Amino acid sequence: MFITHPSSRWTITEEVQMALEGGCRWIQLRLKDASDEEFRAVAADIIPLCKEANAFLVFDDRVELAMEMGVHGVHLGKDDMPPREARELMGAEAIIGVTANTAEDILALRGLDVDYVGLGPFRYTSTKSRLSPLLGVEGYTAILSRIRAEGIELPVAAIGGITVEDIPLLISAGVNGIAMSGAIINAPDPVGYTAEVVDILQK
Repeated sequence: MFITHPSSRWTITEEVQMALEGGCRWIQLRLKDASDEEFRAVAADIIPLCKEANAFLVFDDRVELAMEMGVHGVHLGKDDMPPREARELMGAEAIIGVTANTAEDILALRGLDVDYVGLGPFRYTSTKSRLSPLLGVEGYTAILSRIRAEGIELPVAAIGGITVEDIPLLISAGVNGIAMSGAIINAPDPVGYTAEVVDILQK
């Protein structure tokens, strides 16, 4: 999953275009400080790009806008709409992802209809203003072994300051996917960097 983030080099639309060109097929539009009007304008630019690439598009929070604009779903942080409420509003087909920082966070999702968990942060990241304790590879290994032992099979995506070099270790720790933002945006060649990430994940 590529998560958009404001950059001095690229517009949000350019970021999404490069991630898609590199082979990413899962985009999260995240514009924390934007008004609904600003968010809607950017979304209108990237929806056709995602459709053309046959990529999933989820909005960070903004459940009503996600429904209005007909995107695949939402990613809900801990301070956003509760996932149960979002599911009732959005229906069975919507993708609903949630943020987690601990095993307890994930265990608390038992019985809720969510599709994946974004678990982090892996390491320090400047894209988040309030950062939870860093997990590192050991944290992921411990959390994943615990939740799997408890019978929770939810897909878990690692997030937070991840680079291409980290991916093999995180996969071996048991994660099902990777969410990236800064490493791609700040790479000299974002398209090539995304392609490298996709290649490693597919192998």
